[in-house]
Amino acid sequence: MNWTAFVGRRLGYSEISTIESIRISFGSAWAHPWPGLVVLGCLGLSVFTFWFYLQWQPHAKRPARLGLAVLRSLILSLVLLIVADPTLELALVSLPKPVLWFLLDGSDSMSIADELPEAERSSLATAVDLKGYRSQHPSQSGSDRLSRADYTRAWLHKADHNLIDRLSDSYRLRFFSFGETDGVRILSFDETTSQPSRFADWQTTGRTTPLGDAFEELARQHASDNVSAVVVVSDFGQNSGTSPLEAAKKLGVPIFTVGVGPVTAVDLSLDLIVPQTIKKSESSTIIVTVRQRELENTPVSVQVYAHQAGEATESEQHRIPIGERQLTLAEGMTQLEFPFTPDVTGRYVVTAEVDPVEGEVVTENNRATREVSIIDDFLRLMFVEYEPTWEWRFVKEIFHRDKLVGTRGFRTFLRSADPVVRETNELFLPNLTLPRSQFFENDVIFLGDMPASTLSERFCEMTREFVSQFGGGLVVIAGPRFGPGQLAETALADMLPVVVDGDLRRRDNQEFHLNLTPIAGQFDFMRMGTSSDDPLKGWNNLGKLPWYQPVRRVEARGTQVLAEHPLDKCSDARTPQPLIAIRQYGRGEVVYIAFNEMWRLRRLRGEEFYRQFWGQLIHRLGLGHALGSHKRFVVRTDKKQYRPEEQVRITVEAYDKEFRPLDEKEIPERRLCTEWIQPQEDAEGNRTQIVGIPPLRPGIFETRLPVTSTGEYRVRVTDPVTGDITEINFDVANQSIERQSPIRNALLQKNLAAETGGKDYDLRDVDRFIEDYHPVRQKEISLEIIPLWTNWFTFGLVLVLLLAEWLVRKLVNLA
Repeated sequence: MNWTAFVGRRLGYSEISTIESIRISFGSAWAHPWPGLVVLGCLGLSVFTFWFYLQWQPHAKRPARLGLAVLRSLILSLVLLIVADPTLELALVSLPKPVLWFLLDGSDSMSIADELPEAERSSLATAVDLKGYRSQHPSQSGSDRLSRADYTRAWLHKADHNLIDRLSDSYRLRFFSFGETDGVRILSFDETTSQPSRFADWQTTGRTTPLGDAFEELARQHASDNVSAVVVVSDFGQNSGTSPLEAAKKLGVPIFTVGVGPVTAVDLSLDLIVPQTIKKSESSTIIVTVRQRELENTPVSVQVYAHQAGEATESEQHRIPIGERQLTLAEGMTQLEFPFTPDVTGRYVVTAEVDPVEGEVVTENNRATREVSIIDDFLRLMFVEYEPTWEWRFVKEIFHRDKLVGTRGFRTFLRSADPVVRETNELFLPNLTLPRSQFFENDVIFLGDMPASTLSERFCEMTREFVSQFGGGLVVIAGPRFGPGQLAETALADMLPVVVDGDLRRRDNQEFHLNLTPIAGQFDFMRMGTSSDDPLKGWNNLGKLPWYQPVRRVEARGTQVLAEHPLDKCSDARTPQPLIAIRQYGRGEVVYIAFNEMWRLRRLRGEEFYRQFWGQLIHRLGLGHALGSHKRFVVRTDKKQYRPEEQVRITVEAYDKEFRPLDEKEIPERRLCTEWIQPQEDAEGNRTQIVGIPPLRPGIFETRLPVTSTGEYRVRVTDPVTGDITEINFDVANQSIERQSPIRNALLQKNLAAETGGKDYDLRDVDRFIEDYHPVRQKEISLEIIPLWTNWFTFGLVLVLLLAEWLVRKLVNLA
């Protein structure tokens, strides 16, 4: 008999290999640190007992006295041991099976039925024992094209040489799925269950493939499993969440990837680039990018049109044709430009589409849509400057000719201008402290080289409110005369992307070329020219700058530095001096420019780069919110498109005519009256429902409403101040980004395995895993503390010994 295994089973342990140590200890406070006291105590009691019976009990015979002394010694020693609380400590050594995780992709892309070549389909069917799977699942017997999930299930349920069954002999298996819910979901797996019922709770209905989030959830919630490796079965179409490579490294174990789906396929897809806002009667350019796989020399027709948001696109009479282009596919990517001059206003959806070609499996990406606002309004810019500078002159001319600004949209406060001119010329503002109703109609404020004495507290506070609360844009342009240090003691200082210092003066001791940071190319206004290879090349046209205004340091909260000085450092002696920086402040953004020499971009190319920079900048800062006075009453939803059974969050920002938050007491019934118009009639035959939007806080009203059916929904909210109705539209549709790509992301699959020390497979060769991976079993030591006896046992033993002593006494007639 294996006594080690027997002891382990009795104590509730399996796979006990050895008992490393056995020792007796004592639990009482006095005996635990000095176990020798217990031994000495027992010896002392025994000596005393023998001395007592041999010296003070002369009436009995010597053997009787010795027997009584032994019994009494045992009783007293046993009582002492009880007081010392003896325990037995066993150190059990086990080598348990290593834990192996299986992570199954539960996203909708696993439901794609791929168009595979006959030879590939045949070899895959043999590898996963598709014939046996169909015998277990009769519903699949008549289908010629199976989904990726079906092939995976067939592999999991193989009758012969089933990898899961073979691994369960050597590993403790745990199964998870991702994509169906946030994080991961544990799948049921019972080794005794018949194979057709295994993994019945694995579904492929997820809307995204957040592989990185799944790894992070495993590392966070299940790290105590002491996992040895992870096997991921997926098409690796990561399309949301954190980076899977970085998240995988947090697990600290090898990841073995099993790819499902083809690595190449016939596919045609479209991307669409449309300006977010287009002005009526002004020409704009729509760019359509056509991408193809395995379709060289195939002729296709690309059609672009627009329709008003909410109207059915199937109806030809509702379409506004933009253009159609015949194209013979020759490269992996082709760009087409379509000019568009709208003669209407409102919210429109621009659509580009191409007919499916033979062999395409995924056709959802043959159509691309973007929403655009066509306005007959203009951006309102306010340029604050002390005196005319070259920057002020050229910016004024640029925006006077800009389609979205024009002569009505550009206004300036020039401190050095004659007061009569400021009062009579419509270009100039009479003062900085405009009424709130006029000040908050601005969309972007330019603040040039101004002394602190001219910036009133009211102007600074309204500017702060304009950016943080109404989402306006602020551009601070440092000048050579006063510098940004003038803002240090104003309410504007905390808004800047940099920390200014009133003691710092301009540095003009040496000319320099500014350095662009790696993130500069992510911002439209920093990209100049038409070169796709080097979109920042246009900055070379700026040439050398003769001076700049230094700052103390970069503001740490959310600042992104786009250009910096090549040599000079901030006060920490490490950070380069920032020359162009941007920061989110509340709902708006603040841009800092350390010089007013941007006009030098006109040096060789005229207005091309100069117009690009300032035009893209005001588009970014000014078009992210309602324009002009429309900022006073804004209705918005949290998304542009929803799925059935989701909830729509409707938010209304409401202010009075002076742009002060509208209080609920000023509104009848203390709720905003709203019409909720659904695409289908309800049980009573109505499509329109009257709802009220309650206040969330002063100036903000919010509610949530469910959507159950697909189609276009409309929300019409009445402005309680003017009585005007603001209407917004949104769509509810069953669309999945999971079906935008028909192929497996083989590069991500390989990188995941290589970066973590694993290997990559597909369903044909994944059985090699059992030969490729042999983890070292981790030695585990379990400490068991076992009481040597229970109270009842000890009490009974003492009674037995006392009874034995009494009987001996009677037998020897000892008093």
